Amino acid sequence: MSRNTNLAVYWGQDSYGVTNPNDTANWQQPISYYCNDDTIDTFPIASLNKFFGTGGLPSINLGNSCSNTAFNGTSMPNCTLLGPDIEACQAAGKIITISLGGADGSVGFLNDSQAEAFAQTVWDLFLEGNSPDRPFGSAVLDGVDLDIESGNQTGYATFVTSLRALMDKGNKQYYITAAPQCPYPDTYMSTALSTVAFDAVYVQFYNNYCDLTNYSNPNAWDFGTWDNWAKTVSPNPDVKVYLGAPASSSAATYGYVNASTLATIIQQTQRQYSSFGGVMLWDASTAYANSRYDLAVKNALTAGGTAVATSMSTGTSAATTTTANTTARATTTATSTVCFGVSAWSRTIAYWGGDQVTYNGQLWSAKWWTYDDVPGGEFTGYISWTRC
Repeated sequence: MSRNTNLAVYWGQDSYGVTNPNDTANWQQPISYYCNDDTIDTFPIASLNKFFGTGGLPSINLGNSCSNTAFNGTSMPNCTLLGPDIEACQAAGKIITISLGGADGSVGFLNDSQAEAFAQTVWDLFLEGNSPDRPFGSAVLDGVDLDIESGNQTGYATFVTSLRALMDKGNKQYYITAAPQCPYPDTYMSTALSTVAFDAVYVQFYNNYCDLTNYSNPNAWDFGTWDNWAKTVSPNPDVKVYLGAPASSSAATYGYVNASTLATIIQQTQRQYSSFGGVMLWDASTAYANSRYDLAVKNALTAGGTAVATSMSTGTSAATTTTANTTARATTTATSTVCFGVSAWSRTIAYWGGDQVTYNGQLWSAKWWTYDDVPGGEFTGYISWTRC
């Protein structure tokens, strides 16, 4: 989670199935289905949507993945069949956390004492504690995510502090993350975010004025504000800020941009802000149905490093991405002297910063890593040098 090439993708709500009830083939698959390649690093399971249900225990809603009967005297579903899948993902190096809240969550605390007790409950149900009502059986998750979108701020700082104290005594590495809305300060989590340490924040740059479609508007786009929070306000000076995005146009009301546009935003933000930790997507089902949007995002993230993610056998096909070779160009070239030997731009080739192409009678130079980004387009990643 300390790198700047991480990809976190929420799993559990089957957002694609909700908006496409007749396309059952592309509904959400078991979590292990999405762990078969190196694309996704972290899976927040969404979500624990009720803090205090029947019998005083919380409840989880996992869409189409678990509708089993609840443990006796509780509203907590018995999803122990998911335990082996979770453990298989962890064995593959994935971080699996439980996400608290969500857009329709019934969450919140009356006071700090209730928040402290709830930290113990979460520890017992999902982490290294003991309870007869553990929804995933013996599987021990890797941490907790707070996606708080309703209620008030009471108790969350105490909850995180108490949970961190339990984690520090545990036998493994744990993570605590939050998923605030992009307007700063966050309505529901600002006190906790400024007083206790988080490992990362998955800032939701959608469904708000500061969403991804306003990236070019300096009066709206505020990743820099979150970078400043990370460096001057957060108690954890090493906290990472993720760029949160919807994985398809149906995954959010506002804020979706295509993969090429997001790649440009990723490249620029990754280079500009040292707190940048990667990208968060909502959610796995929509990403896979949208031509493996997650894979395109991972490729953009890792383009500045030593490796580019490749598709694996997950039952879903993805377009092949070819990386431009600066010494061996394609044979289609312009004819004038200034453009001689420079290949024509191709939407099936990924170009690195400094690569030159010809397009529409002009010589262009890529400003950063770019793929399927038309030179001279609205979100162009190219500089026009001269006409051929």
